[in-house]
Amino acid sequence: MNNSTQQDIQPPCTLSVQNEKEMMALGGQIARYLPVGGVVKLYGDLGAGKTTLVRGLLRSLGFEGTVKSPTYTLVEPYEVAERHIYHFDLYRLADPEELEYLGVRDYFRPDALCLLEWPDKAANFIPTADLEVHINYADQGRSITIKNQLNNQKQ
Repeated sequence: MNNSTQQDIQPPCTLSVQNEKEMMALGGQIARYLPVGGVVKLYGDLGAGKTTLVRGLLRSLGFEGTVKSPTYTLVEPYEVAERHIYHFDLYRLADPEELEYLGVRDYFRPDALCLLEWPDKAANFIPTADLEVHINYADQGRSITIKNQLNNQKQ
């Protein structure tokens, strides 16, 4: 990450990552930035690195198991360091109302960290993000834009 591996993220910011290792390191930085609970919306094309970023976030908190994209299950729960973390992948969601049948509102608690891939497919069924991460292809790497949505709303 162009000099960003040595510094904490301070949204809004744009960073460049060149490989999987740097994407995982960025996930770790984001984990340190976040409070216990919150909502992180992850945007990016297929294969851009959203799940890799989540894997880095979970690893930095001490999770050692397999981290896979919950494309078919819609949500994967994790208990890490007494934190409740839910990783959503809404790519295959046919209708946002399906989330209501899944009891999605029960996941968004003050003590839970919810990480959402493809959040635009959920319409208004999920809360406002605390943090947005936009991952875009850039040459051989990725350009990452991180926005703190709560601070933006207060201004």
